[in-house]
Amino acid sequence: MDAEDAPAVAADEMPMVLTDGGLETVLLFEEGVELPCFAAFPLLDRDEGRAVLRRYYEPFLRLARDRNTGFVLSTPTWRANPDWGAQLGYDAQALAAVNGRAVAFLEELRDDVLAPGERDGVVIEGCIGPRSDAYRPTLRMDADQAERYHSVQLDALAGAACAQAAALTLSYVDEAVGIVRAAAAAGLPVVIGFTVETDGRLPSGDSIEQAIDAVDDATEGAARSFMINCAHPSHFADALPAGSARNRIQALRANASMRSHDELDAAEDLDAGDPGNLAERYVALRRELPELHVLGGCCGTDIRHVTAICDAWLVAT
Repeated sequence: MDAEDAPAVAADEMPMVLTDGGLETVLLFEEGVELPCFAAFPLLDRDEGRAVLRRYYEPFLRLARDRNTGFVLSTPTWRANPDWGAQLGYDAQALAAVNGRAVAFLEELRDDVLAPGERDGVVIEGCIGPRSDAYRPTLRMDADQAERYHSVQLDALAGAACAQAAALTLSYVDEAVGIVRAAAAAGLPVVIGFTVETDGRLPSGDSIEQAIDAVDDATEGAARSFMINCAHPSHFADALPAGSARNRIQALRANASMRSHDELDAAEDLDAGDPGNLAERYVALRRELPELHVLGGCCGTDIRHVTAICDAWLVAT
């Protein structure tokens, strides 16, 4: 069945699934961890790094357990692709190994925090990011190049037996198309996350609707679903798809801050925004995005924000 033929299910009829917040900004600003290249995956290679990651993830798992929701446990591998890995001293073999260790780490964490009967609702997801800068890509690929490039990381994640993949902060269509094709070849369902500027458009200039339709057209609707992430709801609430593309958006990982990407890049402090206001904005989007049910955060968000979002969503259900 093609994506546009899939029946829409109202958000209040779909079970809420939580995910985590802004991993890198929490580690950098709240934990004081140095993150060269804004990469969290090297923390997996030392005991103290793994301890920091455990402290970050555990409260989210407990929240999902306490609220009886599903949870998407996403690997800290947003930067673990060949170009960023090379900058951090990881060759192809080491990079494949650390992607595999990321999945194993989350499996162990899940089993340590949750009892056997509590683990069924947890999906372990392999997280991938763009090849270039998420806000201002300096190296743009066509779809074939993107497929070859991202297949390296997706093959490693598939080999570690994660349940699905998600690509976060994508800024143009061709890279997304290549990722969907590479994920399909690896046998991984994939969620495509687009970021937008303050005008609600991708950095490439495409609208959210144009981007989703273009990816689905080029891949015969092969992506599991789409996500909006790394932007505040005020940036895109008035720019949501009007056609069938709106039914393809199932996940939201918004920023806490209303600042633009340029302002966030230049900021020396963390703008954590207002968790309650952010939660209200998530709930307001239920009317516009009928299949939205996977809820988490991005830059500036932590357990406070995701808890507020979760509780507000439950009250509105």
